[in-house]
Amino acid sequence: MTCILFTSAYLVFMSPVSALNPSTCKHQEQFDLNGVYKTGDLIIGGIFAINFEATAPGLSFTSKPEQWKCKSLEVSVFQRLQTMLFAIAEINRDQTLLPNITLGYRVYDNCVKLPVALQAATALIGGLDNDFTDSGCSGPPPVVAIVGDPLSSHSIAISRILSLFQMPLVSYSASCSCLSNKIEYPTFFRTVPSDAFQVKAMVQIIKHYGWTWVGAIASEDDYGQYALRTFQEEIKMFGCISFIETVSTMNDNRRVLQIVDTIQQSTAKVIVVFSAEAELLSLVKEIVHQNITGRQWIASEAWSTSAVLATKENFGSFGGTLGIAIRRGEIQDLESFLYQIRPKLDLNNNLLLQFWEKLFDCHFQETIVKTNTTLSSVMRTECTGLEDIQTIHTTYNDVSELRIAYNVYKAVYALAHALHDLMSCQNGKGPFENNECADIKNMQPYQLLHYLKSVNFTNRLGERVSFDENGDALAIYDIINWQMTNNGSVKIKTIGLFDESASAGKEVFLDEESIFWSTESRTVPESICSKSCLPGTRRANRKGQPVCCFDCIPCAEGEISNKIDSSECFKCPIDFWSNSVRNHCILKEIEFLSYEDAMGITLTTVASVGGLISVGILAIFIYHRNTPVVRANNSELSFLLLISLTLCFLCALCFIGKPSDLNCMLRHVMFGISFVLCISCILVKTIVVIMAFRATLPGNNTMKWFSVSKQRGTVFFFTFIQSIICIIWLASAPPYPYKNTKYQNAKIIIECDVGSSAGFGCLLGYIGLLACICFLLAFLARNLPDTFNEAKFITFSMLIFCAVWITFIPAYISSPGKHTVAVEIFAILASSFGLLFAIFAPKCYIILLKPEQNTKKALMGRGTNEK
Repeated sequence: MTCILFTSAYLVFMSPVSALNPSTCKHQEQFDLNGVYKTGDLIIGGIFAINFEATAPGLSFTSKPEQWKCKSLEVSVFQRLQTMLFAIAEINRDQTLLPNITLGYRVYDNCVKLPVALQAATALIGGLDNDFTDSGCSGPPPVVAIVGDPLSSHSIAISRILSLFQMPLVSYSASCSCLSNKIEYPTFFRTVPSDAFQVKAMVQIIKHYGWTWVGAIASEDDYGQYALRTFQEEIKMFGCISFIETVSTMNDNRRVLQIVDTIQQSTAKVIVVFSAEAELLSLVKEIVHQNITGRQWIASEAWSTSAVLATKENFGSFGGTLGIAIRRGEIQDLESFLYQIRPKLDLNNNLLLQFWEKLFDCHFQETIVKTNTTLSSVMRTECTGLEDIQTIHTTYNDVSELRIAYNVYKAVYALAHALHDLMSCQNGKGPFENNECADIKNMQPYQLLHYLKSVNFTNRLGERVSFDENGDALAIYDIINWQMTNNGSVKIKTIGLFDESASAGKEVFLDEESIFWSTESRTVPESICSKSCLPGTRRANRKGQPVCCFDCIPCAEGEISNKIDSSECFKCPIDFWSNSVRNHCILKEIEFLSYEDAMGITLTTVASVGGLISVGILAIFIYHRNTPVVRANNSELSFLLLISLTLCFLCALCFIGKPSDLNCMLRHVMFGISFVLCISCILVKTIVVIMAFRATLPGNNTMKWFSVSKQRGTVFFFTFIQSIICIIWLASAPPYPYKNTKYQNAKIIIECDVGSSAGFGCLLGYIGLLACICFLLAFLARNLPDTFNEAKFITFSMLIFCAVWITFIPAYISSPGKHTVAVEIFAILASSFGLLFAIFAPKCYIILLKPEQNTKKALMGRGTNEK
């Protein structure tokens, strides 16, 4: 038979001699670890980070490997170990919790190195006994549970081993969210909240102060990387990460210098750090050495309350640090217990000796004390063990900020209450096979694990201690701030609270007035890549840069943005336009040619004057209707022509004012009919001139075929055709008011749409046709001898008329807004004045200024001379 035991991380095989006697097995090797030990009925294991540096042994494989050499013991963290011993002592004095059971402990230092932590864990589950006999397999295991490890990466590795034996591991500081996975880590519990909640608290603070541009530094272990991954997912909802750097656990100086250089070059003023204090020491020293200031540090709970880092020397660079801290607790009588420590010259309690040497800067005789810790006894006094600890005030005996130590306290009590529940089991009502209860004297770790899952008690401080289905504690954090006290020391002050159980949006409470900011103005620092875009602008991302780095582009005309950091501009409704700063839509300016405009007043005046002149000439002609000048060319047609010209002037007034349905129809109908009436009269007058010349020829009597009544009928016939065109046009698709927003975006030009382009084209075409015929006839008859030849004046007037309306077309097309209507009115007035003055000015000149020529004899003589 061969005896095989898995102890102290070595496979122990029975030697050939002992193979004949299988009742005895021995360790091949035992680890030489720093620790403290005390016997008891049940032993609770513990793993703490006491020394912060360690030297790895050489692995040449030509000789037996040496042990790890640990150094840099921190007296502040030794308080956590002592808190565990205090809790066990307190439980042993309480006869109601575990009556007739004495708890012992066995605690090791992990030296902040995973190999040492694994050695400590396997040493705890393997036991101290060097020899193993058959009787060694009965009774409780070497330890019933382990309190620790403080580091997440260590806890991950240790928990995988312990889960094989169903042994509980209750950590007081390992906060990696990955450890909530009960499939991979079924025996892991913790009294510190998961990092998932820590990251949420940090993100809430960052969001509260509007910091959208932050740097991130994390240790390269599981704690830092898992927290960083969660932080990245949360921060991208509203901000960006300027840089991400990883702190090496090997304290690589080149890596530290690279991180410091990145911090200096980055524009981010807020830096979040996920790391334990041991990994961060070198980086902090270098930042202080290079005097990097003006940064707002956000600390994870692993270093936010570190007395090693929160020192006067570091305050210049790290003063004002905001951090997430484990809830602070007050443990009664702990301070007096800390003062009761005394060293014992016992290798199983060599951590006490190391602590004493560090505290009093002395050394014990090396012949008596053998440890795996590197100590220098040069120029140091010899320790007596009788030094008075009460004369020294350090972070070790400072119980004002019990955070991690308080979690250690809760972890020990959680195990004690689980053992209490195990002892309280009634026979026949147990949770195990055949309803059996566990025997406290011969219990197994899986039995304790069963009761630990359902632990729920209120400790002496009034806080409820329990674990959820993932083995996690309640998520409540203190928010702390590094401040300088009057005596020059650094104080870690609680300035807020994060409670995951609070209602949405109220998880974080901050006492703004009590926060110390490290900026020169002592105000909240600003950390943004680009300043917020004000309303009226939009964000335009910079190519190749994070979304938090952008330029602010003003909104285009007709578009607005009414929110800060708007990603796009929005078009205003059709009747609205953007104001000057592009942050509000206002009603567009309505434009039309009104009677109040200077242009409208001018055109109204000119049109009125034209109408009055026409009426005046009509009055003159009526008064002198029997004179030869008036009678020479059919006075009735002259009267009708003057009336039509008056209507032409007056129809221009219809184009002024705000267009309406009636106005749009009236202006085009009046324009079309009045001008056709006018051109018809001129055309008939031209025909009369031609007929009159032919009538003077011998044997020609054509005038009888074109009498006055027929002349009148011809005028009205031509006008009637235009009336039919207007009626058909108005019946099918009449003109209507139209809001033109295409020509000028900032204005609404109210104009008359012609409705039917064909109808409007026919109206204009008919006028143009009559005008061309009239011009052609007048041109042909311009040199005919006559008593008073009007053909010349008609030709000139029609030349003006056609010239005006031909030039009107390009001017009309190119004129904007109300100027379009003004051009149309100008064309109406210009052509009307051209007809009026070209035809009637010579006659009025004779009637008013040359009355002696207004005789038949003079007219006949004039005709003879011309002939």
